[in-house]
Amino acid sequence: MHAVEQYARAHIVTDTADSLDDERRTVPVALRYDPEDDPRQVHITLPGPHEWTFERELLEQGLRGPVTSGDVRVWPCGRVQAVMEFHSPKGVALVQVDSKALLRFLRRTYTVSGTPVAH
Repeated sequence: MHAVEQYARAHIVTDTADSLDDERRTVPVALRYDPEDDPRQVHITLPGPHEWTFERELLEQGLRGPVTSGDVRVWPCGRVQAVMEFHSPKGVALVQVDSKALLRFLRRTYTVSGTPVAH
């Protein structure tokens, strides 16, 4: 089995931004899945680098409705975007990503893991 890595453009909003321009900047976000490492987990890397690891199922369910697991929340934002909210001791980061990019990533993860697509 091979790992899946995909990059997406995202808007990041943090509670530590210095200006409105900082809050609305577009940045690359890395999405990674390695079934040999842990077939249930996905990794999201934000600039900095800040990596978050959480259940693949959380990402999938968050495209349909609000879900929370620990320090990570995911929910749909309109028809074409999703929001991921990450809490850490340094603050909160909101990441807004096109849902199509997340769906494409999830489909690729199910293909390499041999798991039927549930979405």
